[in-house]
Amino acid sequence: MLVVGKHPWEKKLVLLFSHWSSLVVFLVASLLDYLIGDPWGWPHPVQAMGGVISHLTKFFLQICHHPVTQRIAGIVLGIILIFGSGYIGWLIIQAAKWLHPLLAIVLESILLASCFAFRSLRTAAEAVLQPIAAGNLAEARHILSNYVGRDTQNLSEAEILRAVLETVTENATDGVMAPLFYAIVGACLPGIGAIPLALAYKASSTLDSMVGYREAPYTYLGWFSAKLEDCLTWLPCRLTVITLALLSGRPLHIWQICRRDAVTDPSPNSGWSECAYAAILGVQMGGTNWYRGVAKQKPLLGDAIYAITPNCIQTALLLTRYCFLLWLGIAIAILLILNR
Repeated sequence: MLVVGKHPWEKKLVLLFSHWSSLVVFLVASLLDYLIGDPWGWPHPVQAMGGVISHLTKFFLQICHHPVTQRIAGIVLGIILIFGSGYIGWLIIQAAKWLHPLLAIVLESILLASCFAFRSLRTAAEAVLQPIAAGNLAEARHILSNYVGRDTQNLSEAEILRAVLETVTENATDGVMAPLFYAIVGACLPGIGAIPLALAYKASSTLDSMVGYREAPYTYLGWFSAKLEDCLTWLPCRLTVITLALLSGRPLHIWQICRRDAVTDPSPNSGWSECAYAAILGVQMGGTNWYRGVAKQKPLLGDAIYAITPNCIQTALLLTRYCFLLWLGIAIAILLILNR
């Protein structure tokens, strides 16, 4: 290990940062995501994960032609990506600590910030809302097509707003709260740290978004990734719903709406996440979506007390931020107790 600075004040500073490193990492990472997000053109862990997934998927599809062998290949793919991402993250932080404790804190903060997607969600939503405010629905449809899988070319303003709200509320769990949950769990485990578990979850989420489909050619290859992501997201999703319900001041009402509607969604998590926001906002999500010209009926979530407006989307983003800050405060309290 490199010799830490010669000056006594520098030694004290390093010792202080080392002792409270996890707390500092969470605070800095949260600020980085809120203020900067993912700068365009900068390298991102998800890009590396996506490249590996793409190459391995092509390789497995070339050599595996039977459903059974493709299912086995899907398990291998998931294990390689999830455990590999976590282990590489752990190695990077350990190497940085060997060089200098402050370098480790900087790298941990940057890597953890890359696991959060709040700034990206806000940017995506605002990118669609701006042309709507200017009355340019064609531009709004075009921008929306970059963020959703449904057909957007014929969407009305109300349908565009519903698509944005559904995207923001669905991704609030797997893009913001779940990575924070696993980072907190990792930080509480001796010798693990926040980064390995956060990156492992991010790898699982990336796998699900790339190969977790029932349609060919991923029907069998992606089954493990889809199921595992559902399992990993289940607990943080329920905790997010409970947190949102408490923040609303009507926890029983919100929970009753979710118990009524969320269970009808085929996804064990996205329906709960969307329904919690719908119940709080007094709007209804779901309905008919078109994918490659084929209509697909999504369960209705919430009661259509109010129409979905840009203000609803901004309120949903604000709720996600409050939920994140509350969990961050809990994490800081836990880390303070552990440091004592």
